[in-house]
Amino acid sequence: MDVWPGNAYPLGATYDGTGTNFSVFSEVAERIELCLVGKKGKETRVDLEEVTALCWHAYLPGIEPGQRYGFRVHGPWRPAEGLVANPQKLLLDPYAKAVCGGLTWNDSVFAHRVDDPDGPPSDLDSLGSVPLAVVTNPYFDWGDDRPPRTPWHETVVYELHTRGFTKTHPGIPPEQQGTFAGLAHPAAVEHLRRLGVTAVELQPVHQFVDEHALVNAGLRNYWGYNSIAFFAPHNGYSSSGDLGGQVREFKQMVRTLHEADIEVILDVVYNHTAEGNRLGPTLSFKGIDNQAYYRLSPDDPRLFVDYTGTGNTLNMRHPHVLQLIMDSLRYWVTEMHVDGFRFDLAATLARELHDVDRLSAFFDLIQQDPVVSQVKLIAEPW
Repeated sequence: MDVWPGNAYPLGATYDGTGTNFSVFSEVAERIELCLVGKKGKETRVDLEEVTALCWHAYLPGIEPGQRYGFRVHGPWRPAEGLVANPQKLLLDPYAKAVCGGLTWNDSVFAHRVDDPDGPPSDLDSLGSVPLAVVTNPYFDWGDDRPPRTPWHETVVYELHTRGFTKTHPGIPPEQQGTFAGLAHPAAVEHLRRLGVTAVELQPVHQFVDEHALVNAGLRNYWGYNSIAFFAPHNGYSSSGDLGGQVREFKQMVRTLHEADIEVILDVVYNHTAEGNRLGPTLSFKGIDNQAYYRLSPDDPRLFVDYTGTGNTLNMRHPHVLQLIMDSLRYWVTEMHVDGFRFDLAATLARELHDVDRLSAFFDLIQQDPVVSQVKLIAEPW
């Protein structure tokens, strides 16, 4: 397989028509393998030998949209210091633009041995039990799509759950109920217009997973406030499969709603991830660079600072975490054409040390960003 040096930026997997550039950030990694997963689950590993400014990268000619992949990170295992690299865990790209499959809860999804979280690393391979990133095709015919840009004083926001709304609307065909396509169906659009709605605020559509306790109880995470991929539309809301079809379907939904002069605002959850506390699974960020992505206790780095009540808090004081969030926001505006965001637990995003600071780095970045500052922004003040 041909492997070229490629570029450190943009991060994630970027298809250019002839091949795909891969790049992932890690400050603690000693070695990173790109793992390409075939249709039958066969894995091909490629070392990312080029490192630029802490980003590990390579360009692979011939790798096309639909290719499933993940990363294996080799590095220190010292849980007492918050260092938990384990190459037996296949990790989801933080910049994955589409996600294939879901999480199957078993012992392999934990980086530590389940009976000894402070002991040696787990030697169980998580391939086959964890979701995979998918290379996507960035090209889409937006036609003459334009953002409605409804003035605030004329805006009527309708908060809805993509699955719940489309499952219960009698005019949406059964095969489209529960999906982005269902929200773009003429029956749904006409219903919203008849109500006088000018903007739909979608409850979380970033890829999320069901928590262990819920699955054990025979339940699921209905609302979606448990994100694992901040660039990927949730594959459970797709009627077009999960190998990139969810991205096209989301774009078509936005285009259709714009044609009806309805804006699309996303309820986004950047304050924590689905990896939970130190006893939670290792699906992505933990295994790539635990110290960078999460707020760890300064007194005991084994433990996560938890401002969210979910087990962890993203580390807004780290430049690469701020970059991740800003890159995500810009992606949803420039590539997916959304019209605004509602920030879940916005106060958590503004914590510099312990106190909430309205002049925090996060809000500074939002304010000066030429793209994100121009769309509708709503902060939950809890």
